[in-house]
Amino acid sequence: MTALSRRTLLAGTAGLAAALAAPGLHSAFAADTEVRVGFQKYGTLVLLKGRGILEKKLEPLGVTVKWAEFAAGPQMLEALNAGAIDIGQTGEAPPIFAQAASDNLAYIANEPPAPKGEAILVPKDSPIQSVKDLKGKIVGLNKGSNVHFLLVKALEQNGLAYSDITTKFLPPADARAAFEKGAIDAWAIWDPFQAAAEVAIKARTLTTAEGIVPNYQFYLGSRKFADANPKVIGQLIEAIRETDDWIQKDPAAAVAELAPSTGIPAPVLAVAVARQSFGVAPLSEKVIADQQLVADTFFDLGLLPKKITVADAVIRAGL
Repeated sequence: MTALSRRTLLAGTAGLAAALAAPGLHSAFAADTEVRVGFQKYGTLVLLKGRGILEKKLEPLGVTVKWAEFAAGPQMLEALNAGAIDIGQTGEAPPIFAQAASDNLAYIANEPPAPKGEAILVPKDSPIQSVKDLKGKIVGLNKGSNVHFLLVKALEQNGLAYSDITTKFLPPADARAAFEKGAIDAWAIWDPFQAAAEVAIKARTLTTAEGIVPNYQFYLGSRKFADANPKVIGQLIEAIRETDDWIQKDPAAAVAELAPSTGIPAPVLAVAVARQSFGVAPLSEKVIADQQLVADTFFDLGLLPKKITVADAVIRAGL
């Protein structure tokens, strides 16, 4: 999934799950009194955490919130499948791999497409001028992340096969270092890391996802937790909806609140927030079909161990 092997990562998250189930600590079967939410460095859930909205909404239900930060979506959903968290938010690709690994994944809701919020970048002085020029080059990315799908489809759209490039799987921080050192020729990445590279080192955008892939954000949960706690899921979505509305009405305030909590400079966040989309909703048939295309693409490339049906993991209850 990252520089760590899949086996090592699974062992680590399984160990965490076991620790959480130990006497005196939270058990995966006591989710009705605590919801464990995974979040990344940037996004609606970070603001939700900072503002304490979810805690307030769940207090009448007698439910507390425990937050856990992850470097990227694949790592987060490994933890969810291992029983270490109950809820998370990722892009398109991580839930595909998670569903192939376990039947415990549940799609809860999604945000609208944000195709400008992910891109393939090259250094400002790179001779690479188009996606076609990536043939024979090394592209860094986080394996199984939303940009993995972007890279595959961008190559396809430009007449290249996935095998025409060399991939180097790195988490965002390591990929940024490799990008600056010239150890990779291009970097497939998402916001706010994308915006940070554009602002700080003037990285050049080879292509965004516009006209290539949608770039949805999904709210996902453990199937066991979601089925057992519909009221908690309902309050979670309402808290996300309120946060989405606030960000849209006052993006400057959202940036001001995010900057100190994430350590990301405000100018970088302003760029990223402007490219984000808002409007949490249950998955439509189109969104499900788009996700099925992601699944089928990765299976055809031999990256999935089996075919999956995305619809099987979708919660159909109205939100």
